Amino acid sequence: MNRPLRRLSAVIAFLFFTLFASTTWIQFLRAGELNAMPGNSRQLYAELGRERGPILVGAGQTVASSVEVQDPDDPYRYLRQYAAGELYAPVTGHYSIRYGTSGVERALNDVLSGTADELFYRRLSDLITGRDPRGGSVTLTLRPEVQQAAWDALDGRKGAVVALDPSTGDVLAMVSSPSYDPSVLATHDGAAAEQAWQALLGDEDDPMVNRATGALYPPGSTFKLVTAAAALESGDYDADTLVAGPRELDLPQTSNTLGNDEGTACGPDDRVSLRDALRISCNTAFGDLGLRLGAEALDEQARAFGFEQPLSTPLPVTQSRFPEDAAGPLLAYAGIGQGDVTATPLQVAMLSAGIANDGVVMRPNLVADVRDAAFDVVEDPAPQELGRAVSEETAATLREMMRAVVESGTGTRARIEGVTVGGKTGTAQRGGGRAPYAWFTSWADDGQGRNQRVAVAVVIEDGGSVDSAYGGRLSAPVAQRVMQAALDG
Repeated sequence: MNRPLRRLSAVIAFLFFTLFASTTWIQFLRAGELNAMPGNSRQLYAELGRERGPILVGAGQTVASSVEVQDPDDPYRYLRQYAAGELYAPVTGHYSIRYGTSGVERALNDVLSGTADELFYRRLSDLITGRDPRGGSVTLTLRPEVQQAAWDALDGRKGAVVALDPSTGDVLAMVSSPSYDPSVLATHDGAAAEQAWQALLGDEDDPMVNRATGALYPPGSTFKLVTAAAALESGDYDADTLVAGPRELDLPQTSNTLGNDEGTACGPDDRVSLRDALRISCNTAFGDLGLRLGAEALDEQARAFGFEQPLSTPLPVTQSRFPEDAAGPLLAYAGIGQGDVTATPLQVAMLSAGIANDGVVMRPNLVADVRDAAFDVVEDPAPQELGRAVSEETAATLREMMRAVVESGTGTRARIEGVTVGGKTGTAQRGGGRAPYAWFTSWADDGQGRNQRVAVAVVIEDGGSVDSAYGGRLSAPVAQRVMQAALDG
């Protein structure tokens, strides 16, 4: 009789142990995961029952904030509002009861909601004093006047603009167009939020995509900066070295040829200096350089500038790509930024920023500081180096070559009176009779010191006809206005 009882007791004890273990697993070990689930209504009520911290730019300008709801029938206490709407939406993202978060609202949700470890002592103080808990604030590195200049210059055209401080990596402007108003998703009216969400998803222009960090484009001739850097770093070339620049370049393993935009040779006797090849954006010269340097050298140089590197601003950044296995004719196309080479506008801005910063590429950063509800600083990110892309000597040579592009080459529309400007145009072919992507990347230095410099990248998707969509014609004037705004501030 005792043996069956002992067996039954063992089974019951095992069941109690299993129940205890599963309860501990769910309530303790998985508590954070379950709390973070978008469908957790208790978490939503908790978050919207306290004031979510603001997102600010410049000297305290609020671009996202929470206001107390006045409607007694609204089950939520606070409503998220976005003062500048479309202008900052690609960066701030949205905060929605129904559709979760994106952008900075997602990347720094723990700070804004007040649950970050850095805010522990503030939460403890609120608990002791009985104050209503509040989230922390995030101040972005974006400068309002530069952001506005980029938005205005893009003028509703599909594309993106990024401006960086070369010496720190701080993002001074990040614009993506078309954009959207996050307030339409923040509404507590579920039906209205769903209608807005479906309309945004159905928009073929993808207004919720941050083209500056999340879209990949063939960089076109802006990539010639990478090819030129690889050539200079090899030690076999300098700015005056004569390279092949025929009207057409015979490609290996195929009967196809690579031609120049103007349909002519780039210099007498089909030869051109490396400096002039960049100044006039000679396709055949850089296609030939790509074949001579090889995939390994180009891939190594691209990586040094940030290609295929994990980046976070803290917004996630899609990795730019160089096809390291490129061979034959594809290697010539890679040398001019076509084929399977793809890059984000942020990455293209990093090319100019690294060259302007004596060859050192800084990690891009959007966060100026994080503060608690009493506005005491709890985090102040320091500039971080991604690495050295080229030597100081090579960087100085590239700057001189880029100055020639703006002074007398394909980028003259980027000139600024009294300011030293270097740049590179890009016209990335798309095929199928579609207008190419129009690129421009540049840096500017007003000579007043290291803090008066800026690097910019501009891409325009819908630049008009195939014959008119050139980077020097469309994107260079946009970059000029952005650089001017950054230097005037």
